[in-house]
Amino acid sequence: MLQQTRVAAAIPYYERFIERFPDIESLAGAPEEEVLRMWAGLGYYSRARNLQKAARQIVAEHDSQFPREREKALQLAGIGEYTAAAILSIAYGKKLAVLDGNVARVLARLVAQRGDLRSNGRWAQLQSLADNLLAPQAPGDWNEAMMELGATLCTPRSPQCLLCPIAEFCQARKLGVTETIPEKRKKRPAVEVQLATVVVIDPKGHTLLLSPARHVGKSGKGNDVAALLSRMWHFPTTIVTKEPERELRAYVRAEVLRRLSSSAKFLPLSPVHHTVTHREITVYAFRVQVKELPDIAGAQKLPLQDLGAVPVSSLTRKVAHAALRGNEPRRHGSADRTDMLCF
Repeated sequence: MLQQTRVAAAIPYYERFIERFPDIESLAGAPEEEVLRMWAGLGYYSRARNLQKAARQIVAEHDSQFPREREKALQLAGIGEYTAAAILSIAYGKKLAVLDGNVARVLARLVAQRGDLRSNGRWAQLQSLADNLLAPQAPGDWNEAMMELGATLCTPRSPQCLLCPIAEFCQARKLGVTETIPEKRKKRPAVEVQLATVVVIDPKGHTLLLSPARHVGKSGKGNDVAALLSRMWHFPTTIVTKEPERELRAYVRAEVLRRLSSSAKFLPLSPVHHTVTHREITVYAFRVQVKELPDIAGAQKLPLQDLGAVPVSSLTRKVAHAALRGNEPRRHGSADRTDMLCF
């Protein structure tokens, strides 16, 4: 959970997760949907999927014990060099030095390493330095101390050098360049993506969610949209280009709600904005009020106010909140009530 997520934000999720999955057997044996549901809100859902895959590997291949050998640890889903070194040093006292962003920043400033730390072999050089500095008698404590130093004192901006226990050895401080080391990485250009989604609601406030497997359709866009929605339960959604409502209507009638009347009133909600890695996503959301939700194979009917029964992405939650607020732009002459449609 601490990969890509701050400690303070992860703690309540961790506590709920451990309560639900107290041991590796319960995690390995749980349905993937349940694991994703307990992870929902943390983002980067491949972490949860890999965590369960690794748990199943450990149960099946290692008698439910995390392997002690680096090579075997690296064969587990989601386990790379940093994670393997952290787990093996802290749990088993293995002499392996960690190198993550925090530790790399500390070491780069210590030796005044300029340039992009991820290019020209600099990361390997920092790993060698970390290996050489590792305290062999207490590798786990050393690694935790280095990570904590980078997270609390040797921060990216405004490092607290006066409180730093290794300030006297820091070359960057002596040269007055702590603020410019490490060099900021060039950001990948953002890719703009436009989606359109429909929230179908009945008089009881229930809505319709499609399963992850239901998304791929004739449009050929299904895999892309499924990835943007973290391959989780979602409202009917499609990629659009120029005319969101028209393109959404066509998608819904062709691939999801074939019995939807062509006169169905799509009430526009305020656009939802979301960022996933290098993608800037704009979602044009619409609400359709119906007398009765249709029966669709593989779909779920859930209260719009509580979608917690199934795993949904943060983006889907944002759309649900927009629909609950009912903050659609008022058009001239529009009425407060919405037309009721039947399927």
